[in-house]
Amino acid sequence: PPPSPSLPPRHRQEQPGLMMASTTTCTRFTDEYQLFEELGKGAFSVVRRCVKIPTGQEYASKIINTKKLSARDHQKLEREARICRLLKHPNIVRLHDSISEEGFHYLVFDLVTGGELFEDIVAREYYSEADASHCIQQILESVNHCHLNGIVHRDLKPENLLLASKSKGAAVKLADFGLAIEVQGEQQAWFGFAGTPGYLSPEVLRKDPYGKPVDMWACGVILYILLVGYPPFWDEDQHRLYQQIKAGAYDFPSPEWDTVTPEAKDLINKMLTINPAKRITASEALKHPWICQRSTVASMMHRQETVDCLKKFNARRKLKGAILTTMLATRNFSAAKSLLKKPDGVKKRKSSSSVQMMINNKTNVVTSPKENIPTPALEPQTTVIHNPDGNKESTESSNTTIEDEDVKARKQEIIKVTEQLIEAINNGDFEAYTKICDPGLTSFEPEALGNLVEGMDFHRFYFENALSKGNKPIHTIILNPHVHLVGDDAACIAYIRLTQYMDGSGMPKTMQSEETRVWHRRDGKWQNVHFHRSGSPTVPIN
Repeated sequence: PPPSPSLPPRHRQEQPGLMMASTTTCTRFTDEYQLFEELGKGAFSVVRRCVKIPTGQEYASKIINTKKLSARDHQKLEREARICRLLKHPNIVRLHDSISEEGFHYLVFDLVTGGELFEDIVAREYYSEADASHCIQQILESVNHCHLNGIVHRDLKPENLLLASKSKGAAVKLADFGLAIEVQGEQQAWFGFAGTPGYLSPEVLRKDPYGKPVDMWACGVILYILLVGYPPFWDEDQHRLYQQIKAGAYDFPSPEWDTVTPEAKDLINKMLTINPAKRITASEALKHPWICQRSTVASMMHRQETVDCLKKFNARRKLKGAILTTMLATRNFSAAKSLLKKPDGVKKRKSSSSVQMMINNKTNVVTSPKENIPTPALEPQTTVIHNPDGNKESTESSNTTIEDEDVKARKQEIIKVTEQLIEAINNGDFEAYTKICDPGLTSFEPEALGNLVEGMDFHRFYFENALSKGNKPIHTIILNPHVHLVGDDAACIAYIRLTQYMDGSGMPKTMQSEETRVWHRRDGKWQNVHFHRSGSPTVPIN
């Protein structure tokens, strides 16, 4: 990922040249706020404590380096700010200010100092079912406020549940609206594949239209964890995890669930209902006896085993987050896979029968959540953005979300322009070829005998001779294309190219090569700036 942004100077007036160059530049943040220590960072942003100078009030400022944002990222930033401005509730981290300055955008939020809710729970000497009820009630209050205002969070998970302060009884605060969307009433639509694997709803995994109920499914997963310290769905393989979720295959195993009240299990069942139309809503859940009659319904028994399991669960989440951070920094994915393998000697238990039917017959066991807290494929800290059924995980931080359908469309665009380029080659149409290629095109190809070719002259020779119109028809097939998007205006495609043609004696011939092409978009048009071809030469010479 790109490096963390360099921060703007404390006072712009110390740079007279900058002020002279842009006398209309807004400096309201630098004039009104003073920045202090760093609280966290992402690819394009950093969070720092700040103080509003006139009042002395402390806040957390999310500082986004807008110079590094694409047009799409700018739209997401505007959406996040718009949503956060709308939401004003004691259980939601509040946005107090949104300021654009040259090169940077500042989002000024509540300064929440209590850390994660799940980390606080494991530090408590006493934790009961009634405490879990109070926690989920506050989460439901925040979700209900979102839904009443036409907002779906889409990424409810422990990392986004914070405490206002370290004081006993501090309010739970819902944070991070980077994935949140705006909906009209009870609108159901396909808004893209986004969320975190263990908390995704069946309708998202099925790619069905969805809406507010996805948040209630995630609340059900969170409540389950709050009661026993491990999640309802788990598997080392992400594809099988998704099968479990789509089947609604969870249970309440002994002995830990024997001490949980039937009312608590009833609320979980109502939240983890596969059919979103029948799933309980936030307002309905707040009226459930286990929530609104807590003192008489919820058990007061201390749940030490839950605390112990939750400690392991938290440790696994943090380890996963640290490894993913290293992976993203170094792109060393293979090393990370070996780090995250299931340890030897892990105890296993049989999965529920409904899961066994969904999974390969030879796989009758899944890792016990109590003995081996879920692997990263099961409980990732980061947010999955596409590829719901692939075994190759594709994850991004919640700050850099990409919508699934948009990604597919952009990849298809790269495949199509590659096909157009190859068609120009097959037709011997040098004019069409030059329109698709950058004038400074560089290449490695067998015909150049290992030399790096730059420019169009080398290729012109083959168009004017070997690819002349007198040649027999040529047909090319692209096999197994893989597209990597690099921001909004660059992409790389790798594929196998089969070229079919008739030789001079009328015999059919086929040649194969492996190609990689780098594309760059200039003025709205894709141009090939580099390609690398191995295998046999692809120019059929009679």
